[in-house]
Amino acid sequence: MTGHDTTHWKKHALAFAFWTGLALSYALSGGLSSISEGYPPSWLRALSWNLANSWLWMALVPLVAWLGRQTATHGWRRFLAVQVPASLGVALLQLLAHLVLFWNLSGPGRMEVHTLGAYIRMEFAYSFHLAVLTYWVILVVLRGMESRRHLRDERLRRTQLETQLAQAQLQALRMQLQPHFLFNTLNAISALALADPLQARLMIARLSDFLRLTLEERHAPQVPLSRELEFLACYLGIQQVRFQDRLSTELDVDDDTLAAAVPNLILQPLVENALRHGLQDKPGAGVLRISTRRDGDQLELRVDDDGLGLPPAGTLEGIGLGNTRSRLQMLFGDAAQLELRAIPGGGTRAEVRLPYTEHAA
Repeated sequence: MTGHDTTHWKKHALAFAFWTGLALSYALSGGLSSISEGYPPSWLRALSWNLANSWLWMALVPLVAWLGRQTATHGWRRFLAVQVPASLGVALLQLLAHLVLFWNLSGPGRMEVHTLGAYIRMEFAYSFHLAVLTYWVILVVLRGMESRRHLRDERLRRTQLETQLAQAQLQALRMQLQPHFLFNTLNAISALALADPLQARLMIARLSDFLRLTLEERHAPQVPLSRELEFLACYLGIQQVRFQDRLSTELDVDDDTLAAAVPNLILQPLVENALRHGLQDKPGAGVLRISTRRDGDQLELRVDDDGLGLPPAGTLEGIGLGNTRSRLQMLFGDAAQLELRAIPGGGTRAEVRLPYTEHAA
């Protein structure tokens, strides 16, 4: 039996249990009422009456649901024009079937009637309005359940669309970042192609490794920090060829941060910004420091350089940093920040703080 079949049978079993429980409660109430009034209870007749009534309504629920769907979106005039005669007709059908079934099962009992026709005339005035009321109660409950299901489905669809939109936006931001990085790297390779062909070939090989790693994770909005550090090592390998002995790097990574989930390629634009605006034009050698720390429920990623520092007018953010801010905002909202500030004694610090969560394998 498939999962759909199992769910189908569970719904039918729950419906049967509900209507049967309702009939038993009415039968018990009727029997106790007879006892309180000093009459001997007729449990069998009470059960026959209430079970027949409930099970007949249970059988008619699909018809009531269908009638409700036919008028769900056509306004009140159409609703009343269909449902008023439908309620009278279905109630009459249920009542007649109920009375005929009960008469054949239990007979007249202590009633002062001896024919089915007389019994129907006697019960009709009392029971018909209750049958009409029952129809409307069932209709209202079914429409409420249908509206709730539609609302739930609409919320689910909206959530899925929002997730797909966010993923598409993240992918667009990432696709914007990768050509930017690739353009800068190819410019560096072009500059080395004539002056130092061997180093140019080495940069091409390392660029190939970097692109292979990024393509392997191209659909992942977040990766473990350990994986992000692999990307960064490939990128720094490319830059080491470019800067030669003018660049030294230091990594200070806490072990309890390696499993943290971070946005894919979050460190590369920070490092690129430090190299391009801090160390590239610095006379002599420069030092780049990358550190990671966990601070309670926050993860701190820091890129320091001892380069030229921030210009007096402040940093004009390019594609890399602007892209990084957008991605952090999209993934974490106000719970993540990117801050650039000057380091006392010279240099710049780029610091990212974001919620700490372990990456799901």
